[in-house]
Amino acid sequence: MYNFLFSLFIIVSVFSCKSEVEKSKSITSETKKESVIQLLSNPTQSKSSLPRLFSNGNEIYMSWVEKQDTLTVLKFANYSNGKWSNSEEITSGNDWFVNWADFPALAVNNGNILTNILQKSADGTYTYDVKLNLFSKEKKEWKTNFLLNLDGKQSEHGFVSMLPSGEDSFFVTWLDGRTLVDMPKGKEQMTLRGAIITKDGEITQDVLLDDRTCECCNTAAAMTENGPIVVYRNRSEEEIRDIGIVRFENGTWTAPQIVIEDNWHIPGCPVNGPAIDASGSSVAMAWFTAANDNAKVQIAFSEDNGVSFGLPVRIDNGNAIGRVDLVMLDEKTAVVSWMEPSGLDTVIKAVKVFSDGRQEKSLIISKTRSERSSGFPQMEVLGDKIYFAWTSLEEKEPTIKFVSVLKENL
Repeated sequence: MYNFLFSLFIIVSVFSCKSEVEKSKSITSETKKESVIQLLSNPTQSKSSLPRLFSNGNEIYMSWVEKQDTLTVLKFANYSNGKWSNSEEITSGNDWFVNWADFPALAVNNGNILTNILQKSADGTYTYDVKLNLFSKEKKEWKTNFLLNLDGKQSEHGFVSMLPSGEDSFFVTWLDGRTLVDMPKGKEQMTLRGAIITKDGEITQDVLLDDRTCECCNTAAAMTENGPIVVYRNRSEEEIRDIGIVRFENGTWTAPQIVIEDNWHIPGCPVNGPAIDASGSSVAMAWFTAANDNAKVQIAFSEDNGVSFGLPVRIDNGNAIGRVDLVMLDEKTAVVSWMEPSGLDTVIKAVKVFSDGRQEKSLIISKTRSERSSGFPQMEVLGDKIYFAWTSLEEKEPTIKFVSVLKENL
């Protein structure tokens, strides 16, 4: 009897210990996963939203929109060595068009800072202009609210992307609706334009890049060894809305081309544009498509400055929402972020993808909300970390969250 009880005690102890070990492993694994995401303080207040990130390799700049009663304020700050500068107001107004998908862009070049807002030009819902704001390092002052689109039309202008260009200027591209007001109903066409903004705020080389595009999907741009390239959602006569590309080569712009033929037929704009980045002659592009009712996020790589792209690689886990961002870590590695459902939740995810098609296990950056007001999560690289910012709707008022992840943990 004694031997039986002793044996029973040993068996129960072993299984109990095993259970505790497995439980401990699970807790350790969860703690390790949570510790990968480092929540960082940031200089924004409540009623803040629409963050935009830009990294110059030495520091990260962030702009955002803040509501103060009926006033809308555009602010910015920069982050380096683990610390934020004091936030600064760039401009404010009570006549802005504030949109969850079409929010201020941001770029920095040799200390000069460029951003934009959308200002109403008439009483119509979609009548607004792009107003630029430029900080001159040399003059140490802002030139605010000067007009980008010089057409004088009371129509839609927005979805701006901007990049450093040359020593101290900027390349800017945007969707321009100047022809919408002149076309018969049902024949309206949004266009894509590009221009150079000098350090003094002069607008030069204003050019039409595509005369027929999707109406309200964000644009994206990258600087290659040959010059800037722009990706955007095209719109064919048959309402196929795949991702188009134009490239600046040998002093001129190429004709528009489709990057990958998803053949997504959709009669209205999905408000879900692409993301792109370049490293040397390599380019990576991520985008959302729902062709054949299969909602997914894909990435494709180019080794020739965007002239051609390899086969697309799907990265989501099914039924993706999209709202992508992308950064390249080197010429063969990119990180993509996007939103997708996870059970009853909506999450922001990120994954490291290689140019040969391999990908690491994706990482959940945060829970979020699928509402439009949660916006488009942003991502940038600084040193050995990747930083993420997004609009959080978990509190009474919208707030901005800012986190970091070591590159090696993705």
